[in-house]
Amino acid sequence: MLETIRNAWKVAELRKKLIYTIGMIIIFRLGSVIPVPLLDPSQLQAMFTSDNSLLGFINIVSGGAFENTTVFAMSITPYINASIIMQLLCVAIPALERLQKEGEDGRKKIAQIQRWATIVLALIQAIGLYFLLDSYNAVVNPGFWTAVVVVTTFSAGTAFLMWLGEKITEKGIGNGISLIIFAGIVAGGPAMVTSLYQYIVAGGTGALIGVLVLLVVAVVVVAFIVAMHDAERRIPVQYAKRVVGRKMYGGQSTHIPIKVASAGVMPIIFAMSIMSFPGTIAQFCGVQAGQPGFWGSFLSVMSPTHWVYAVVYFFLIIFFTYFYTAIQFNPIEMANNMKKNGGFIPGIRPGRPTSDFINRVLSKITLAGAIFLAIIAVIPIFMNMGLNIGNFAIGGTSLIIVVGVALETVNQLESQMLMRHYKGFLE
Repeated sequence: MLETIRNAWKVAELRKKLIYTIGMIIIFRLGSVIPVPLLDPSQLQAMFTSDNSLLGFINIVSGGAFENTTVFAMSITPYINASIIMQLLCVAIPALERLQKEGEDGRKKIAQIQRWATIVLALIQAIGLYFLLDSYNAVVNPGFWTAVVVVTTFSAGTAFLMWLGEKITEKGIGNGISLIIFAGIVAGGPAMVTSLYQYIVAGGTGALIGVLVLLVVAVVVVAFIVAMHDAERRIPVQYAKRVVGRKMYGGQSTHIPIKVASAGVMPIIFAMSIMSFPGTIAQFCGVQAGQPGFWGSFLSVMSPTHWVYAVVYFFLIIFFTYFYTAIQFNPIEMANNMKKNGGFIPGIRPGRPTSDFINRVLSKITLAGAIFLAIIAVIPIFMNMGLNIGNFAIGGTSLIIVVGVALETVNQLESQMLMRHYKGFLE
């Protein structure tokens, strides 16, 4: 990875893109320390000491900006939600599905709809966040105009981050939205190191051994993520020969690559949203875990530090992995496209048998990817239960995002260097 970055730095055009990307990330970090007026962050400690993994995830992604109520407190989460909703709608609504297949013009129209959806979701989330902050007495002078200032600032911060991410994608290196999430997670590294150091100082030799075990597990998990990120099942495809005029076309062999972890981190985000929903609603209603009654007991069991939460979370991730993969892949459409172009899988008849074969392979691969995601997400929960360091329930999600974005960015750098190499060869 370091060798790839060093070689890319020697190419003038790539060096400009790297500098542009770094500059945009610096702007993101500067905005993450600019506080929103009329708010008191010191009143928010109770909200982050409670077991709410969704708010913790937003805080991790924003690099601590959410906890400090800065301009970029909501980070890019409304954009992520809008993209998920658009992907679902493109499958459910035929008009959007046709628009998606219209090429570059169709993708631009969908992107424009997604931007407006992001603004709407940002406004809704900012209003909900304002009332949540007000319930924790974090609003200095509650009122209509105070709400307007706070909601507008939060929404404008998300809109600016959306623009920032698109500019990085257009003029920089890598996917801009992913790099912003990556930068937010990495920015929380020093705070985590400080937390581990304080845990060692307070716990002595036993705590040191626990932290060493945690670090060893983290290294193994990273290696596992790297291996699974590039793992894929290749379905061989043969194209029949056909003669057009005096030329012969086809007759070549290729393959359909199906990644084991094709769903990425989306199933974890879906499952986390479902699991944190009861806790979020309870916070608005003033119910705390451990209180007498049904809801107090329910919140205690559904806490990220309880084994029941981990088990339900595990199976939800498996369910959403199948759900998200079913949205991304359509075996019937893949089989029809192969049949139109004269392609076939060796030993499998074209048409329905081909789609059934692809569906069977996809189900097996998805199961492996789902178990992989679920294990990575659940390991930090059990580590936290054993070591009692703090709420590290989203550590697996953070690792998957960080490692995945780093690998994809390096792959893009390598492909651009390879493209320039071929260009120089042709000239």
